[in-house]
Amino acid sequence: MDQTTEIAFQIILHAGNGKSSVMEAIQEAKTGNFNRADQLVEEAGEELGKAHEYQTKLLHNEARGEGNIINVMLIHSQDHLMTSMTMRDLAIEIIEIYRNK
Repeated sequence: MDQTTEIAFQIILHAGNGKSSVMEAIQEAKTGNFNRADQLVEEAGEELGKAHEYQTKLLHNEARGEGNIINVMLIHSQDHLMTSMTMRDLAIEIIEIYRNK
């Protein structure tokens, strides 16, 4: 397995963990458990940060002129990361709606 595919798997792993945490955070907010919801959003942020670090490695390689192999796995990983980041942003807003209800 090449380095780009290995990085893609790491991005998928951490982005997926982040997505799971924000979905759980919304469920906690529904039941009024805002401390836990906030904790889960923070955990999601940490996971998404890890995924973003892997993405940054790819960007640095590209900037140094070391081209990356663009494959379906890499594209898939980018979809996962961006979707999970968007879900985190929306979850924060949804949790605030529940909090102010």
